[in-house]
Amino acid sequence: MRCLAASLTALLLIGAASETTVAAELRTLDARRYDLRSGTNAEWEEFAASQPLGRRLDVTFEARINPSEHTLFIWQDEVRQDWRVELNGRRLGSLHLMEAPLDFALRIPPRALRDGSNVLSIIPPRENDDIRIGDIRLTSEALDVALDQSGVEVEVIDLDSRAPLPCRLTITTTNGTLAALFTPTNQFVATRPGVVYTGDGRAVVRLAAGGYVISATRGFEYGLAVTNVTLAHGQRRTVQLQLRREVATPGLISCDTHVHTFTHSRHGDATVEERAITLAGEGIELPILTDHDVAVDLQPAALATRTQAHFTSVIGDEVTTRVGHFNIFPVIPGARLPSNLETNWTTLLDSFRATPGVQVVVFNHPRNTHQGFQPFARTNFNRVTGEARWPFDFRFDAMELVNSSAQQSDWTSVLHDWFALWNAGHRVTAVGSSDGHDVSRYIVGQGRTYLEGDDTKLDSLDVPAAGRSLKQGRAYVSMGLLPIMTVNDLFRVGDLATNLSSTLAVKVEVRAPSWIECQRVELFANGARIAETNFPTPMQRLSTGVAGRVEWKIPRPKHDVALVVVATGPGASAPHWPIPKPYQPSSPSWVGRVIGVANPIRLDADGDGRFSSARDYATTMATDISDAGRLVRALDNFDEAVAIQAAALARRKGSDLSSAEWKNALATHPSVQRAFEKVRAEDR
Repeated sequence: MRCLAASLTALLLIGAASETTVAAELRTLDARRYDLRSGTNAEWEEFAASQPLGRRLDVTFEARINPSEHTLFIWQDEVRQDWRVELNGRRLGSLHLMEAPLDFALRIPPRALRDGSNVLSIIPPRENDDIRIGDIRLTSEALDVALDQSGVEVEVIDLDSRAPLPCRLTITTTNGTLAALFTPTNQFVATRPGVVYTGDGRAVVRLAAGGYVISATRGFEYGLAVTNVTLAHGQRRTVQLQLRREVATPGLISCDTHVHTFTHSRHGDATVEERAITLAGEGIELPILTDHDVAVDLQPAALATRTQAHFTSVIGDEVTTRVGHFNIFPVIPGARLPSNLETNWTTLLDSFRATPGVQVVVFNHPRNTHQGFQPFARTNFNRVTGEARWPFDFRFDAMELVNSSAQQSDWTSVLHDWFALWNAGHRVTAVGSSDGHDVSRYIVGQGRTYLEGDDTKLDSLDVPAAGRSLKQGRAYVSMGLLPIMTVNDLFRVGDLATNLSSTLAVKVEVRAPSWIECQRVELFANGARIAETNFPTPMQRLSTGVAGRVEWKIPRPKHDVALVVVATGPGASAPHWPIPKPYQPSSPSWVGRVIGVANPIRLDADGDGRFSSARDYATTMATDISDAGRLVRALDNFDEAVAIQAAALARRKGSDLSSAEWKNALATHPSVQRAFEKVRAEDR
């Protein structure tokens, strides 16, 4: 079959000049590095302290006309937008879209250089973007010759089974820059700057001579294998790396509910064949193909790349409307898909449910803005009460809590939106996804969901059963951490915990590979934090694949609550699994984190055999109690979530929460008063 790598294109890279040996002269045109800014303000805090050179870079140099292809090398970092590269006013291409440091290579066509003075220009985009650029070099060799100086044959095996293992190879120069590489044809690989995904654990990689660091990973569940190699000009070496499964996930299926391809969505860069290889390489067992407004079957690509044994693919659809994006699955092949032109949410939800085969509806990235509309903007959604200020329909099954390719500047904003929905009576399962469109810029499966289910035969997983687990809340959100929660050693996520004793034992085991740390574990009841434990970083591991264990003894609540565990830790920054910056930042401040969330265990604290939400309790009290004083006194027996819902109901019935009657009633009940004040503040 044809090679799936992006071989010998203008997107290929070459290692730093100081670390390579080339046959032809590598001429330095400008050894300095510069900050460029296309906008008026610093995009990130790290750029605020430095003064950018300007919006564009022009480098003037002397040369002679080139009768054959030459190659230009440029070091770049933090490139998020389309920066054009021109030579003497002629476009050569664009810098590579990647926020990591890398050396970029561009072909210079014959006769593009001219005798005498030449000008190389880096042209800014319209959008705001801060980048670093420099170390500009020129060689008289054609790009394919310059990159084929030496090579390495890599084999990655499972340490226990000794079988070849699909994985990701990350290759950098010794200074951490993503390295030059290309892969010869007839391999099951997906190649990008400094990265090779291999579907069968084997890869032949061509590199410029020099020193390299080669890392092998397989997503969240495996360890990290690293080796250093030095390649002389013309040298070929063989390297074997061994990976061990570190994170135990028996009875849990790794699912990415939001996966794209360039082939069908027409943005990003991963072809459908490359997507099959990257999914196998990251250990995603139940990928949902959700290209925009099209139903895609990944199975032919899985067969073509021989990765079909590693996952069960599901046909889905991202219904991409101007009032929000939704993933629906599974979709029966050939089924008529919902219209993306509809703007009425009730009509949309009805059309999703009517699509043949569809079992699950996921509300995607609620705080992203598309076509000028942000679903959970403050003008549309009350983040305190969980009420709609826009004609929403909350009958979706799940909501993206973590989307690793479209993170928020403050990730907890979506967490609290979700808490508000639960308190308002909407049982919505939290999911994690990658929204992956790319081979390596954003990592497929970095954000993922673990679903309870039989995971013994990966190529024939029970998709309907997995869908039921998701809808029942038997799911964990993971972006680097997996917190397994139980109550009284009996109840787990998705359960209604009944016949409760006066004291409850809440246990959490946070699972993670050795290269990820857990820093904090928090316990929430109806969205309010009631306990937390902090771990030292770095900490001593309790056992392989376990980043920490916590046990809290808590009194049985006075009324039903939903218990949620959230685990966080320092964001991974190594080249093999970096946590990306926000897709649509609202602030130049950014602290990367790894995140894990356990969906609720519902406590039947009042012993009536069912779960009552905060809205349920508030509705009962608002019906039975007509005056403010009696209502406030009754609310003293409930938590803040119930009081917030009571305030929302009172306001909806026409009560002025700022009136003297309410102020007098609340004056001697500070906890209820704080809840009412939050409602008033959000209404302002």
